Amino acid sequence: MALSAAFRLSIHLRDLPLKHPFTISRSTITTQPTVIVELSDGIHSGFGEATTNDYYGMTSQRIVAAIESVRDEIESMPYLNPSELWARLHDKLPDEPFGLCAIDQAAYDLWGKQLSTPVHQLWELDINHLPVSNFTIGIDTLENMIHKLQEVPDWPVYKIKLGTADDLKIITELRQHTTATFRVDANCGWTVDETLVNARQLRELGVEFIEQPLPAEDLDGSARVYQHSVLPIMADESCITERDVKSCKDRFHGVNIKLVKCGGLTPARRMIQQARELGLKVMVGCMTESTVGISAIAQLLPLLDFVDMDGAELLAEDIASGVRVERGSCHYSPLPGSGVALLPPT
Repeated sequence: MALSAAFRLSIHLRDLPLKHPFTISRSTITTQPTVIVELSDGIHSGFGEATTNDYYGMTSQRIVAAIESVRDEIESMPYLNPSELWARLHDKLPDEPFGLCAIDQAAYDLWGKQLSTPVHQLWELDINHLPVSNFTIGIDTLENMIHKLQEVPDWPVYKIKLGTADDLKIITELRQHTTATFRVDANCGWTVDETLVNARQLRELGVEFIEQPLPAEDLDGSARVYQHSVLPIMADESCITERDVKSCKDRFHGVNIKLVKCGGLTPARRMIQQARELGLKVMVGCMTESTVGISAIAQLLPLLDFVDMDGAELLAEDIASGVRVERGSCHYSPLPGSGVALLPPT
């Protein structure tokens, strides 16, 4: 359904302080800069988010510049149809998925608020049976990783960031402190041989799957790991946009879709459908977003096998209200759309 209105675009730059330094195999952050798009019709406001990311070359300045370049197109549109808007803007922003994602999320949030209905209901999705989210433990000293786990002891699943010389020791020790399911994410930090050897031991330690063990460009290595690993392998850096899904078949058992990397909810839904048709498991992950981005992810939950939507739980201070994730379970906002309300700066 398309709704007529006069639209106004606003951009909010915020810094998201983390509870703890967050380290993966290639970097450490203590604060996550983020770009919030607000799309208003004069009565309702929809919100979308894109966090910055050095690995993909996405700075606040670049994201803002991309959004500003299509301001006139957005503010002059005669009506709001999120998927149609995405298609028009994608032609103008083919290499700017982060900015496009923030706009797309805001459009869906506003669309649902105009119709007084949650987005997932507008998509006719059933939220009675949803996957639980993991809680992510970043790379740190072993003592600190244990402490981080013990701070949140009741989550059913933990994702452990790896890519160190002591990866198996880390999982072995963490296993002494919880019976919860583990997932591990090497963020491209392993070789083929390391992956195959580690998988055998990790399976015995209650690990569910391994995420992106090899560099994204190692296609032959990924095929070998897929053929011989005793644990399922999920693509992350190897599955960025829609065109990547097909290449993951026979190299991965599933894909982890990130909204900012693919350009928003509109392409993510198509990626999910494509992955299903190829027999791949489907996960959606976060990029340390606030509740703005997490609430957008929540609209997709009924379509997923796995989800990583703990971004707001890693923050020392949030910037929005909306979906809440408590001990892995999603609690939807009473507001329509994605359910987001932006909090005033502190």
